[in-house]
Amino acid sequence: MTPQVVVDIIRQALMTTFWLGLPLLAIGFVAGIVISLIQIATSIQDASFSTVPRLGAFLAGLVLLMPWMLAKLMDYTTAILGNLERYAR
Repeated sequence: MTPQVVVDIIRQALMTTFWLGLPLLAIGFVAGIVISLIQIATSIQDASFSTVPRLGAFLAGLVLLMPWMLAKLMDYTTAILGNLERYAR
């Protein structure tokens, strides 16, 4: 196994992780901005008021995105295990 192959495997793993995490991070960012705007408009500074809706948004996003995330992970795993003889040299 050459160093280029190792770098390619690590790059694929990091890119897969990036694309799997990006939608949930975007959901958290948008939910945080919306909740902050609501808190500013209503002058409510309760910690649970910002935490509970953000957790709900994450949960909804995770439930909706889980089939896509599992498909991406299965594609990555199949690609790695499908070329196992290439990495064993």
